Amino acid sequence: MSCEACRTIPPVQAKDYVTKGKYEQVAGLNTYVTGSPTATVGLIAVYDVFAMVSQTLQGADAVAAALDAVVLVPDFFQGESAQWSWIPPDTPEKEKALRDFITTGPASFERNTPVVLKVVEEAKGKFGSVSSWGAYGLCWGGKSDAEKLTIPHIVLASKDEPADVVTEYKKIIDSGSIGGHVETYTTMVHGWMSARADFEDEENIKEYTRG
Repeated sequence: MSCEACRTIPPVQAKDYVTKGKYEQVAGLNTYVTGSPTATVGLIAVYDVFAMVSQTLQGADAVAAALDAVVLVPDFFQGESAQWSWIPPDTPEKEKALRDFITTGPASFERNTPVVLKVVEEAKGKFGSVSSWGAYGLCWGGKSDAEKLTIPHIVLASKDEPADVVTEYKKIIDSGSIGGHVETYTTMVHGWMSARADFEDEENIKEYTRG
């Protein structure tokens, strides 16, 4: 999910983490691949506007290990990302830079939707041992319309997400037959599992691991 906090809380610089995966080309994108090459479960991770930050790659490593899965993190923005200096967008210049990046630039949904579908198609052929595919998204990468979902869906919201939106989302998920889970992590800021994850904070580490 996205919220005002997405625009106002600066990301955190992760320290000293050594990634466990490697980079491969998938659908023409430089893609971080982690986990077992013979896994039967595959996941495609869609990052937030800060792209290939250490916290996101560390999360991919953790998910791969926990599920004995192969996890792919494609670089949809092809080397670009939102600049940390744009947050918060407290000047007209910063506001325009962030807005353009999301609406017409590398993070445009219109631009990336067909790319995601191409990644899925190629990943199915490239990782032949995988019989079950899924995906997870972080903020920009996690937007969805609850009423249009056709597969089980999990939402892990922070304290910064609008409570009424989360409640309505949960109501729709709970009333359907596809299954899912909606939970608010009441001590976590928006982005606690991606670019704003603070691994110097014990509570953040605990909730990151639980998530």
